[in-house]
Amino acid sequence: MSQLMNIGDAAKAAGVSPKMIRHYEQTGLLPEAERSESGYRLYGKREVSVLRFIRQSRRLGFSMPQIAELIGQWGDSHRTSLQVKTIALRHLSYLEEKLQEIAEMKAGLEQLIDACAGNDHSHCAIIETLASQSPEAPRHEARFVKPKRRHGSGDYTNRPVKPQPSTGHVDLMAWMRGAHPHDH
Repeated sequence: MSQLMNIGDAAKAAGVSPKMIRHYEQTGLLPEAERSESGYRLYGKREVSVLRFIRQSRRLGFSMPQIAELIGQWGDSHRTSLQVKTIALRHLSYLEEKLQEIAEMKAGLEQLIDACAGNDHSHCAIIETLASQSPEAPRHEARFVKPKRRHGSGDYTNRPVKPQPSTGHVDLMAWMRGAHPHDH
C-alpha cells in the first residue's frame, strides 16, 4: 500500500492549495478522497499526479471541461494521440482568437490614451470617445432608486428617481450629483 497523506501534504506535493483540491473534488475532476477513521481526507501518489496534471493544464489555460476531457484521455489506454492533439488544437485556436481580441483592445486603448492631453483641464478625449460610442440611455419606465443624503448628516436614504426622457446620452456626472438636466 502506498503512503497516504493529508490534504495539506498533498497540496504541497502537487503545488496547489487545499481549497483547490476540495474544489476539484466538488466539480468531479478529482474523485472524492479516501477518508481516515477520524474523517480526514487522504491522498496517494495517484491523486497527487492528477493534481499536478490539473495544475499544468490550468497553466496552459485549459478550461475545466477540457481538463476533464484530457484526464479522460490520460486514463484511456485506447486513445490516440490525434484525439489529444485535437483537444489541444481547439484550445490553441481559442487562445489565438482571445489574443487577437486583446490586441484589438490594446490598440484601441492606445489610441484613446494618445488622444488624451492628460493635463489639468476637464476636457478628456477618453471620456468623450467612450460616451460618444455608448448606446442611448434605456427608454423603459422602470423606477430607479438613488441614494439621497440627509441634510446635515452622513446618512443616506433611498428615494425614487423619476426616469427622464432620453435625448441621447446620459449626463452621468449630473445624474450622480442628483441633478436632472432634462427638468428645465
